[in-house]
Amino acid sequence: MRVFRGFHHPALPGGGCALTIGNFDGVHRGHQAMLALLTNEARHRSLPSCVLSFEPHPRDFFAARGAGTAPARVAGLRDKLAELERCGIDRVVIARFDAAFAAQTPQQFIDEVLVRGLDARYVLVGDDFQFGARRAGNYSMLDAAGDAAGFEVARMLSYEVHGLRVSSSEVRAALAAGDMKHAATLLGRPYSVSGHVLHGRKLGRELGFRTLNLRFGHPRPAAAGIFVARVHGLGPGPLAGVASLGVRPTVEDAGRVLLEVHCLEWPFAADAGYGRVVRVELLHKLHDERKYPSLDALRAGIAQDTLDARAWLAAGEG
Repeated sequence: MRVFRGFHHPALPGGGCALTIGNFDGVHRGHQAMLALLTNEARHRSLPSCVLSFEPHPRDFFAARGAGTAPARVAGLRDKLAELERCGIDRVVIARFDAAFAAQTPQQFIDEVLVRGLDARYVLVGDDFQFGARRAGNYSMLDAAGDAAGFEVARMLSYEVHGLRVSSSEVRAALAAGDMKHAATLLGRPYSVSGHVLHGRKLGRELGFRTLNLRFGHPRPAAAGIFVARVHGLGPGPLAGVASLGVRPTVEDAGRVLLEVHCLEWPFAADAGYGRVVRVELLHKLHDERKYPSLDALRAGIAQDTLDARAWLAAGEG
C-alpha cells in the first residue's frame, strides 16, 4: 500500500482509481465491509483501490475554531493506515483539512479533488455522505456530477451487527464505557494501540514494575483507564500485561496521553524493547485512572492490578 500526503502529490500515479472517502476512525466492521466492496469493484474495473482520508479530523478543525465539539479519537494515523492495508487497499491519500479545504464548494471538491486531483473513475460513499462547505453536497449531487464528469457513483447502506448500526460513534461509546467486548464486536478484533516504545522517566523500575511506554498521538483517546492487555511485537508470541492509557495523574497529569504497559512475564533484557514497534491490545478494563496519594500507594495499586489481571486471564476470559 502506498500513502500520499495530499491529492496533488507529485508521485501520485494517474490512470484512474476506485475511490472511497472518509475519516475511517477505527476502521470498524462497517468500514471493512465498504472497503471489501471497493476492492472488489476496483478489481473488476482493473483500477487501483484508493482511500481519501483527512488529518486533522474535520471536527477537530472546526472545534478548534469554536464550532462544535471534537470527537474522542479511536485510533491514531499509524493504526488507521495499518488496518487499511490489512483490508487490501492499494493507495491512501491523506488530505490536510484546513481553512481552504473546508471552504471548497461541493462543485470545487468534485472538480479539484475527485477529477483533477485523484482521477476517480468509481466513487463509493456511505449512506450519510456529505461534502463541501457547510456539508452542502450530498449523494444525489455527487451522482449527477459523476454522469457529467465521467465517473460512476455508488452508495452503500449502513452495516449492522445484531440490529445495531456500526459506526465510529458507537465504537467510541463502547470504549468510553469500558465495554471492550462490545468494542471488539464492532471492530471485528480487539481494540489496540501501536507505536514505538519510548524511553520514559524509568519510574516503573523504581516502583518494581518495568513498563513499555507508547505515545498516543491525540489529546482525547476514546478509551482511558487501566486494562488487561496483550502485547505483540516483542517476541514470537504475545505477552500478557497490564496497561494504563491516560495522563498518569499521580506522577504527571500534564495532559500528555501515554500508554504504559507492564508485561506480567518479562523474558528480555531491561532495555530490549526500546525503539521497537509494538501493538497493545486492550482486552478488559479494570478501572478508571486513579490519583494515588503517594508513590507507595501507587505501587500497591499496580500490584493489585497485576493480581486482578492474572485472575481475569486465569479465568479464561482472554
